[in-house]
Amino acid sequence: MTAVDEAGRNDFPGQFAAGIPAAAVAGVLARPGARLAYEATGTGPAVVLVHGFGLDMRMWDPQVSHLRERFRVVRYDCRGFGASGPFDPAVGYTHAGDLLALLDHLGIARAVLAGLSFGGRVVMQAALAAPQRVAGLVLLDAVLDDVPWDPPAAEALEEAARQARAAGLLAGREAWLAHPLFAAARQQPAVASALAAMVAGYPGQHWTGHDPHQQTERRPVDALEELAIPVLVAVGEQDVPGFREMSAVLARRIPGARYHVVAGAGHMINMEQPAVVNELLDRFLAQLPPAAAAGLAGREG
Repeated sequence: MTAVDEAGRNDFPGQFAAGIPAAAVAGVLARPGARLAYEATGTGPAVVLVHGFGLDMRMWDPQVSHLRERFRVVRYDCRGFGASGPFDPAVGYTHAGDLLALLDHLGIARAVLAGLSFGGRVVMQAALAAPQRVAGLVLLDAVLDDVPWDPPAAEALEEAARQARAAGLLAGREAWLAHPLFAAARQQPAVASALAAMVAGYPGQHWTGHDPHQQTERRPVDALEELAIPVLVAVGEQDVPGFREMSAVLARRIPGARYHVVAGAGHMINMEQPAVVNELLDRFLAQLPPAAAAGLAGREG
């Protein structure tokens, strides 16, 4: 498919208005019980970007425009989010399995996987399920289960679901945008507008219905010391306390992990401080050892 596919929405202001570049390939991968809308652009080693909860692939616009001249950049909407739309609640799945299936579909043998928040958990799960497929991990303000959320953030998370069930999806979306995770982002009008556009497209099934996501065979929190690949951990200095602690635990327990606290940023560090995050990505990708970088490229389409 071409860039006019439905995944190629372009309704962001300012720096987030890049949309799908002319050379991009957008498509939809059919999966049992769901569909995955994706975009692949550029040539070179493969880098896959996984979005945060309630958001979609458009959050990565600042990184795609920066990386696509040197890398094959893949981004997609996870099952139940964005253009991928609702899922069949009767069909079990894992997000890690969906991600690995997308790599197969695109002919990518190995890739660097980058995820923010919820997306960080997805890429860790994929790396533990198929370590031979992952050349490196980038964990931005990543979720690490079993590290507690701070009480205000936990309560706000539950409040979004309560509002969606009691007052409807619009109320749930409004409550999610008001979450402390997005406090710093709300201070930047372009970022706030971009977040609102993404949340407006969130189907909300995780709040109002049954999510048949299955437990992965290995939980990241139980196996961090076994991640024998290059890992970059970054977190915004203004993120909520629970997520700052999650990133600190990741940095302490993953052997050789590189750790950066991004000044002047909250939870959405790639959108709030795109130049800083792009520089971190550049340095990390440039320093991958040859053994890790080998086999990153895949076929086009």
